[in-house]
Amino acid sequence: MSEQQLDCALDLMRRLPPQNIEDNLAGLIDLVPALCEDLLSSIDQPLKIAKDKESKRDYLLCDYNRDGDSYRSPWSNSYDPPIENGNTPSERLRELEIQANNAFDTYRELYFEGGVSSAYLWDLEPAGFAGVVLIKKVGDGSKKIKGCWDSIHVFEVQEKSSGRNATYKLTSTVMLWLETNKEGSGSMKLGGSLTRQAEQDFTVSDSSPHIANIGHMVEDMENKMRSTLNEIYFGKTKDIVNDVRSVGSLAAEKTKKDMFHDLASALNQRAKK
Repeated sequence: MSEQQLDCALDLMRRLPPQNIEDNLAGLIDLVPALCEDLLSSIDQPLKIAKDKESKRDYLLCDYNRDGDSYRSPWSNSYDPPIENGNTPSERLRELEIQANNAFDTYRELYFEGGVSSAYLWDLEPAGFAGVVLIKKVGDGSKKIKGCWDSIHVFEVQEKSSGRNATYKLTSTVMLWLETNKEGSGSMKLGGSLTRQAEQDFTVSDSSPHIANIGHMVEDMENKMRSTLNEIYFGKTKDIVNDVRSVGSLAAEKTKKDMFHDLASALNQRAKK
């Protein structure tokens, strides 16, 4: 019964607005406390922002940089609140993490022109490593439009025995919502989430390091998901609104239909002659 309940809960969460995920998730946990751990581990929540006290830079919070009640900053590699023996990447992986944060900080600025990004890496046993790239952009509310973009890219890297090739597995989730409130169009809320997976082999070399390969996959995946969101959420909504909304008055539409009917009748009579 618990598996069926979990499937129903996950299906319900996929259909609810992403901007209300935290409230909806808390409500589900109150209804079925036994599913608490499964729901928290299965449902991606909107990313939260914190500020590194040492570097004075913003970073994103998630389960991948959390240890207990503390979160590790990718800029200083320290936990807030401070803890002893917190999980940190190996020295080699920490160097890659620094490169990844610098690279995706540039990527975020070029594609989103603002927002916050963070990248976290961790070692895998017996070999390889994994990581996550987080990007968050919140609308400033200008022009009476509010919105938020959250993207979570979890990847796993397994190097081949030769060390010259590696297999990259990527799972990406995007949560997007928009809210407008204009005098001409009224209030409208639009939101949803999308998850996609990809796997690809790349050559690892000085000209094609791990960060470049991961960046290529993340960029390609985000472009595809952005296009899908545009076609599904915005394109479909536009088609529906255009079908159900009449720009002209009902009297004008009736006059137009009567004119078409008279014209069709005249053509039919002319054809019979």
